[in-house]
Amino acid sequence: MPKSDLIWMINDGGNKPTLFGLNAKGKIKKEIYIKAKNHDWEDLASDENGTIYIGDFGNNLNKRKNLSIIIVEQNELDEKNAEVDEIEFEYPNQNKFPPKKKDRYFDTEAFFYYNKNLYILTKSRVKGNYGKTTLYKLPAKKGTYTAEIVDDYENCKDLECWITSADISPNGKKVAVLSQRNILIFSNFKGDKFLLGDVKKIDLTHRSQKESITFKDNNTLLISDEKAHGTGGNLYELKL
Repeated sequence: MPKSDLIWMINDGGNKPTLFGLNAKGKIKKEIYIKAKNHDWEDLASDENGTIYIGDFGNNLNKRKNLSIIIVEQNELDEKNAEVDEIEFEYPNQNKFPPKKKDRYFDTEAFFYYNKNLYILTKSRVKGNYGKTTLYKLPAKKGTYTAEIVDDYENCKDLECWITSADISPNGKKVAVLSQRNILIFSNFKGDKFLLGDVKKIDLTHRSQKESITFKDNNTLLISDEKAHGTGGNLYELKL
C-alpha cells in the first residue's frame, strides 16, 4: 500500500472491527479499532493518499440490504480508535433479498481502487456456475450509491473457481483476481474495461482457503489464506 511499510489485514465477520498492520514476518505492529460494525468484512483496498477501504459486503445468503465500504483516512491509521466514513451501496440488478438460488450472484469478497473509483467483483453462489463474476463500479467517496455494472467474466465452473480477492498493480497495468483454483492476470485493457483485456491464468497446485491478494510491486503478488482445519494462516509471495 502507498505510504505504508505495513501489510494491512482484517478478520472476517463475527470478529471485532479491528484493522491489523503487520510486518513481512507476520508480527502485528499496529492494531486499530474501527468505529464501525463488522457485519462481514471481506477485502481491503487503498488509494494514492494511503486511505484504506474496508469492504463490508460479504453476503453469503444474498439477502443483505446494508452493504457498505468503510473509509479509513490515512491520518486515522495513527490512532488507537479510528473515526471513519462509509459508502453505502446496492446492486442495480438485484430485486429480491434473497433471489432464487439460480440468481444468487450478489455475494462479494473482492475489490480494488483505481482512478477515484472502487471496483467490486462478485462471488457466485450458483451451483454449476461458481466462477461467474460481475465487475461493478462505485465512487470512492462517502455517500449512498447504486453500483454501475462494467463487465462480467466466467472463470471455471467448480466451487474452487469463485472469486475471493482482487487488486490492481501500482502502475495500473495489471489486475489480479484470486480464486482457490487459479489467479487471473488481466492486462492490455482499455480504460476500466479490465475484464476485456488479455488474461493469463496461473493454476494453483497448492490448495487452501486463499482469501486475499495484493500487489507488493508491479511484478510481485502477496497472497494469504485463512486458517481452517489445521492448515493455512500463511502469507505467500508470487513473482509474475
